Amino acid sequence: MANTKSATKEIRVAEARQGRNKSVRSLTKTIVHKAESTVNKGEMEAAQTDVKAAASSLDKAAGAGIIHANAAARKKSRLTKKLNKAAATKQ
Repeated sequence: MANTKSATKEIRVAEARQGRNKSVRSLTKTIVHKAESTVNKGEMEAAQTDVKAAASSLDKAAGAGIIHANAAARKKSRLTKKLNKAAATKQ
């Protein structure tokens, strides 16, 4: 329990921030999952647009400090690697 007014306010602020961050993190995970499933299905044109959207979403989340920049880079790299591998096997 908070002992001061400032501590009480900080708890409220942290909860609001946590709610915003959670929604962005959840949306980013959904977009990345959609891109992965599109790549696995082998729909190359749709997969390319989904991977591009996922990379954008990860960059925005990393820029806002919601996820770590290295985590975003790692996820983008792995997603691109999957896309390139699927494209190579498609040809």
